[in-house]
Amino acid sequence: MGNGSSLESTKTVYLDINGKSEKIIFSRHCSSRDIHDLIAQVAGVGKFSEISLKDCQGAHVSLAPTMPMNSNGLPYKVAIKDSAPTSGDNEVIAQVLTTVTEQFNRVFKMEELKSDISSRLTALERKIEIEGLKSVEIEKCKRDISEIKDQIWTAQKKFVDFNRISSVSDETKISLKRDVPAYPKYTLSHETTDYLKQPTFDIWHWEPNEMLSLMEHMYHELGLVAEFSINPITLKRWILCVQENYRNNPFHNFRHSFCVTQMMYGMINLCRLWDHMSRESLGILMTACVCHDLDHPGYNNTYQINARTELAIRYNDISPLENHHCAIAFKILSNPECNIFSNVDKDTFKRIRSGMTMLVLATDMARHGEIMDGFKEKLELGFDYSKKDHMDSLKMVLIKACDISNEVRPMEVSEPWVDCLLEEYFNQSDREKSEGLPVAPFMDRDKVTKPTAQIGFIKFVLIPMFETLSKLFPVLDETMVEPLRTARDRYESMKEQVAQDEKEKK
Repeated sequence: MGNGSSLESTKTVYLDINGKSEKIIFSRHCSSRDIHDLIAQVAGVGKFSEISLKDCQGAHVSLAPTMPMNSNGLPYKVAIKDSAPTSGDNEVIAQVLTTVTEQFNRVFKMEELKSDISSRLTALERKIEIEGLKSVEIEKCKRDISEIKDQIWTAQKKFVDFNRISSVSDETKISLKRDVPAYPKYTLSHETTDYLKQPTFDIWHWEPNEMLSLMEHMYHELGLVAEFSINPITLKRWILCVQENYRNNPFHNFRHSFCVTQMMYGMINLCRLWDHMSRESLGILMTACVCHDLDHPGYNNTYQINARTELAIRYNDISPLENHHCAIAFKILSNPECNIFSNVDKDTFKRIRSGMTMLVLATDMARHGEIMDGFKEKLELGFDYSKKDHMDSLKMVLIKACDISNEVRPMEVSEPWVDCLLEEYFNQSDREKSEGLPVAPFMDRDKVTKPTAQIGFIKFVLIPMFETLSKLFPVLDETMVEPLRTARDRYESMKEQVAQDEKEKK
C-alpha cells in the first residue's frame, strides 16, 4: 500500500505548446536538464532545442524543479528555438570520442597484460605444486623406511615393544579415495568473496566441490597458507579428505562443517579478531571448525553412553563423539599427503594439537554451562586479551557460538537446518525406542514440534550466549543478537498459530 510521501515528491505543471495544452509531471529531485528533455519530448523537438517558459503575464519562468506550480487555466507558454550542434560542438564531440577510443585501447592492452600475468602466475603455481608433491613423496618414503626399520627391529626381538609401533597402522590410516584432479578450480567473484564474510551467507546454494573451493579461499585470504607454509596441493587434499570423512547424516554432515567454518570466518572479519590474536590462533579456530564433527555417526553422546557403544567404552563415557572427532582429525593429518601442518616445527604443532583438541571438546553441549560461566566470570573481572586462560575461554565460546549459529542466519537459510536436525533426532529416538533405551522428550517425534524445539533453545541458550559475546564485540548485537530475537518471535507466533489451529479443529 502506498503513502503520501510518493505524491508529495512530484510536481505537476501545465504547458501551452503552439496552442495545444499539455501536462507534465516530474520529480522534485530531478535536474533542470531532465525537465528540458521532457518538454522537448512532449513538443516533438530535438534535445538540442532551446526551450523557454513564460507565465500569463509574460514573465520568464525558470526551467527547474523549483518552478512554481500552475493550473490548467493558466499554463506556461512554451517558446522553442531549434538548434543543431555547432561546428564547435562537433569538434568537442570528436575530441571526446578520440579520448574515449584511446582509453579503450589502453584498457584492452591492460587486459592483455593482466591475462599474460595471470597465465604466468598459473604456470608458476603449478610448478610450486609439482615441487611440493615431490617433497610429499619424499616424506612418504621416509615414513615407509622408518616403519620397515621398526618392523625389522621388532621381528628380531622376543617381545613386542608397543612404544615402537607406529601410532597409525596401514589398516587404520585414512587415505584419499580420489585425488585433487577430480576437484575443479573455481574462480570466485568479488561479490562472492565479500558475501562469504557475512553471517547472512546462504550455504544451501553451493555444490560440494564449490564448498571445497570456498574453504580453500578462506585459508588463503586469512593468510593461513603463508602462516603455516602450507603446500597448496596439500591444502586441497586435506579439505577433500575431510569432506570424505563426514557421513551423509541429515544434519551432522560436511555442509554443517562448512556452515560452522563460514560463520567463524564471518566472526573473524566482523570482530577483527586478528587485532586480538595471532594468525596461528586464527588457523587453530578455523581448522577446529572444519574438523569438529568428523565421522559423526548421527547419534549423540547420550545414545553412545546408554547403548554402551564402542566409542563410549573407548573414551570412558567422557565426550565420546568429540574425542572421536579429534582422533579422526589427527589421523587425517598423520597422512603426509594431507598434513597441512607438515612444515611447522614441533613446538608449533604441539600448540596446534592442544588448541584444536580443546576447541573440539568444547563443542560438547554437556559442558555449555561450565564454559559460559567461566567466560562470564572473566568478563566481570575485566577481560584481558594478554592472558592465555582468558583467550582460551573466548575461543571456546566462539566455536560453540558458530556450531549452533543457524538461527542467526535469515529464515530461508536457518529453517531447513531445523528440519534436518529434527530428522536426525527422530531417527535416534526411533532407534532408542526399539532398543529399550531412554528417549529425550525434545527428540521424540510424538512430542516435539518445530516451534517447541526452537523457542526454548533460542531463549535460554542462543540469545544469552550471543548477548554475552556482544559485550566484548558490540558489532554482534545488531548482526547476530537481533536476528535471534526475530527468530524467537517468529517461532512464538508459529506456536500460537498451531495452538489456534488445533483449537479450531476441536
